[in-house]
This record gives sequence, C-alpha cells and structure tokens, in this order.
Amino acid sequence: MLYSAAEQAYREVKELILSGGLPGGELISEGEIAGRMGLSRTPVREAFLRLEAEGWMRLYPKRGALVVPVADGEAEHVVDARQLVETHSVRVLADQPHARQLLVARLRENLAEQREIAARGDVAAFSAADADFHRMIVEAGENPLLATFYSSIRERQRRMTTHSITRDPGQLPRIIADHEQLTELVEAGDAAGFDAAVLVHMRQVHALNPRGVAR
Repeated sequence: MLYSAAEQAYREVKELILSGGLPGGELISEGEIAGRMGLSRTPVREAFLRLEAEGWMRLYPKRGALVVPVADGEAEHVVDARQLVETHSVRVLADQPHARQLLVARLRENLAEQREIAARGDVAAFSAADADFHRMIVEAGENPLLATFYSSIRERQRRMTTHSITRDPGQLPRIIADHEQLTELVEAGDAAGFDAAVLVHMRQVHALNPRGVAR
C-alpha cells in the first residue's frame, strides 16, 4: 500500500515511539526526522502535529518535539482496563466450548510466533505479538464496543511492554510461560482463574506492586 509522505512519516515516527526507538523524554527536531527518513520537513511537521493531537508528542516552537513519557499512573490504569475487558471475554466463552476451542488454536499459533520472535530477540515484534495475543481474547468475546475500546489502548500496551522488556530482557520466557498458562485457563473456561492469573501477569510485566502492597 502506498502512503502519502505525511502518512509515511506519521506511521514511522509513531512506530519508533511504540518500539522504544524514540524513548519518552527525548527531544527531536523535524530536520532530524526528515533527514532520517529522506523526506522534506513539511510532511514531518504534519506528522508531528498529528502525534501531538494524539498525546504522543509535545511541540515546542524553535526547540523541537518532546516524546511524551509514560504518565505517572498510566500503567495502573491500562492494567485495570485490560483485566476487566479480557476477563469479561473469558466469562462469555465459559459456556461456549466450540468458540473456546477456536480461540485456543489461534492463541497457540500466536505462542509459536512469540517463541520464534523471542529467539531472535526482536523486542518490537514481540511487543506486537504480545498485544495480538491479548487482543484475540478480547475479540473472542464478540462485543464490538469492548473490542474497539481495547484497540484504543493497544498502542499504550505495546509501548509499556517494549519498555519493560528492554529494562529486563529476562522477562521474555516468563511472559511466554504466563501466556501458556492463560491459554490453558481459557481452554478450561476458568474465568476466575484467568482473572487472577492475568492480573498477576500484567503487574509483574510492568513492575507494578501487588494489590494491597504500599508503594
């Protein structure tokens, strides 16, 4: 698919933000990105304005663009939202053995992909596969409103996961092991077990204190 120069710049810069190529707190310039991508400044400026409107950047005239860091408390909010939505889907599937079987087959295909990506150490690709794993669970609940809501936080999830794995690459096998456990709980239709396990999984990945533990 061919994109306009502005769309290309938008997609590439956003991917750099999500994948950690442009970390939060970094100040960048239109000229720097234009040179990096082989584009003129005009489409890069348009991309920056769009990214600012979405909350990924903060523009400072004559100084550049600041990549907005993950806000205080954002990880907590994303985890809480994901737990509610994902567990709801597993509850819906509890009395639908055929739908569970189809979902489990897709999750296991995704797990194979995660293992292959982890073996080559591609953190950006792994964070995308991780987000897809959880998205499949949400979409299997067949609630389009919840699926759309989940899509709206998928990018935040990706950025958080990339940051967590970059900080501690040893998390890769632990995340995969957690996903294997979650798949087994989906297969069993154990919504209560899934609810508890997915919360522990997400809080460990993102280095959040267990519930009830003072910070």
